[in-house]
Amino acid sequence: MFDKKTKSYTDLLGKTNRIVEGTRIKGNIYSVADFRLDGELTGNFQTEGKIVIGPAGIVVGDIVCKSADIEGRFSGKIQVEELLNVKATAAIYGEVTVGKLAVEPGADFSATCTMTTKTTTHPNGE
Repeated sequence: MFDKKTKSYTDLLGKTNRIVEGTRIKGNIYSVADFRLDGELTGNFQTEGKIVIGPAGIVVGDIVCKSADIEGRFSGKIQVEELLNVKATAAIYGEVTVGKLAVEPGADFSATCTMTTKTTTHPNGE
């Protein structure tokens, strides 16, 4: 009667969790769906979707996600499977591991960056 089936990521497409400006969270967050953070998070964040850190958003901790848009401040380790889009208003400090990276002029990108690919062979066959 009260059995809840977990929804797949495709069932959650178009749905976004949101933490509004002025909200402060200390702890870890896990989300299956996309997430927009305009408040402050001190802790780790993991999503199977996309995270957007708005212009007023601040994250101090580690992030693991499929893709990310950062307009605010981030400090820590971030691991993005696909695209990390760093907007001109962003400030990023720490360690970054990405599939693809886009940085707009004016962004403060003071981080070590490692780009990964899903292929394990070298392009020339080695």
